[in-house]
Amino acid sequence: MPTERKLLSGDEAVAAAAVDAAVHLGTGYPGTPSTEILEAFGALGGWAQWAPNEKVALEVALGASFGGARTLVTMKHVGVNVAADPLFTAAYTGVTGGLVLVSADDPGMASSQNEQDNRHYARAAGVPMLEPSDSQEAYDLARTAWELSERFQLPVILRMTTRVCHGKSIVTRSAAESPRTPSFVRDIPGRVMVPAHARPAHLRLRKKLDELKAWGEASDLIVERPGGRALGVVSSGVTARHVREAVPDARLLELKLLHPLPIERIRTFARSVDRCFVLEEGDPYFADEIRAAGIAVEAKAPEYRFGEMSVDRVRRLLGLDTAPEPLPTKGKPPQLCDACPYHPVYSALQKLDCIVAGDIGCYSLGVMEPYRAMDTLVAMGASLGVGLGLRHVLPDAEARRVVSIIGDSTFVHTGVNGLIEMVYNPPKTGHVVIILDNGTTAMTGQQEHPGTGRTLGHDATGKFSLEGFARAAGVENVDVVDPVKDPAGFLSLLEGRLSKPELSVIVARRPCILAAADIRAWDRANAEKCGGCAGEA
Repeated sequence: MPTERKLLSGDEAVAAAAVDAAVHLGTGYPGTPSTEILEAFGALGGWAQWAPNEKVALEVALGASFGGARTLVTMKHVGVNVAADPLFTAAYTGVTGGLVLVSADDPGMASSQNEQDNRHYARAAGVPMLEPSDSQEAYDLARTAWELSERFQLPVILRMTTRVCHGKSIVTRSAAESPRTPSFVRDIPGRVMVPAHARPAHLRLRKKLDELKAWGEASDLIVERPGGRALGVVSSGVTARHVREAVPDARLLELKLLHPLPIERIRTFARSVDRCFVLEEGDPYFADEIRAAGIAVEAKAPEYRFGEMSVDRVRRLLGLDTAPEPLPTKGKPPQLCDACPYHPVYSALQKLDCIVAGDIGCYSLGVMEPYRAMDTLVAMGASLGVGLGLRHVLPDAEARRVVSIIGDSTFVHTGVNGLIEMVYNPPKTGHVVIILDNGTTAMTGQQEHPGTGRTLGHDATGKFSLEGFARAAGVENVDVVDPVKDPAGFLSLLEGRLSKPELSVIVARRPCILAAADIRAWDRANAEKCGGCAGEA
């Protein structure tokens, strides 16, 4: 491939790097700001697929890695919580083909329920972590991550943030690698993590991390940018860009390898300046570890732990601007689309004064005016467990008002386990679950999921049946309705189900208004393909 320069987002740059690094398989779960990585990878000809959730995605990638294939796993920061179980043990088993996990963090919570700082995962799991500051670095560090993964036989986390994921800059791609042929080599002690194998595996992991730390101290992933002696700044990612703009005369130590931290390089740097300041977005991850190593550095005030960093914030933190930070501009609150099929559902919940355990998706907007019809929202799939907990402990009259509401993609993601819990430990008053099936993963941009019967590329595939699963799990009452066609009927059905001490699932099925035309077009195209195949047979 000839060298080319293109304006790419950070997400698109990672996708291009995956193609050029001869990655065999990309998998993940859509979540802003990571979604576009796999979509771009698929558009560039890569093998990309959506998984039911992040845990499954990482496990599929790990299996492919055991077979010698390079893999890419993408998710937003909270998705790593779901994938954490296999991630921690994958550090013990190690990998064969390079495995890169993209954690797309969301400082400031542009589209998230929290702003957790996933740098902590690198230390906790014992895996390397890299962080780019722009699209070119997203491309370069992704390429480096697969090489590093294979060199140390460890999963590597590529941490990105919203600004880098969605910001665009010029990217120059380098020569593409030739694809390798996967093959499997048995290694029972290395991959079967029973205690007798896991104990020595843990020792091997710590040895790898020691080797990685020594490698990192001399690595070009630690960049020292020249400046005056008066001020030195330790930083990383997009914050380092803000530092270069805010204080161009300062000496800067820019960390692209976040774990293991190159403590001795940092110690030497701190001694070379009169004042050493650690500037980072999110938690005091760097500052705490650097200070624990006995290095005297300044760190940001606690109130700057929240939200995104900026040039203005850097200037305030360094005392160059003493003006108070302006309050954020109030924007128009989000709301359900005017033709959203969820309106009659929330209208019914409001009329019946339901206690609503909610979930993650665009239907979360049911908490806004005019309905205010959502009482809890915690995590993907949590609506069922939270609703059941309320049902178990509230007085009967209140318990009968409790409803769990969840979207189709979210139900497949982690709601299925809550339904199994509902059948296994049913409350005495019963329970009602409403699955809002709009035929797509609407909130992140109309992506497919196992319940749509279409792949990431919108081709026909096996379809998970929401109502079929509910019936097979043992739910007594399972109804499939279109709440838009018959709002009064939906209200009557819900009222009836709430009055019975039985388990009920109502699938409220109506395509998302924004995706309906595309869904019809994809289904027609797939039907034509299928007909053509049948004709050939």
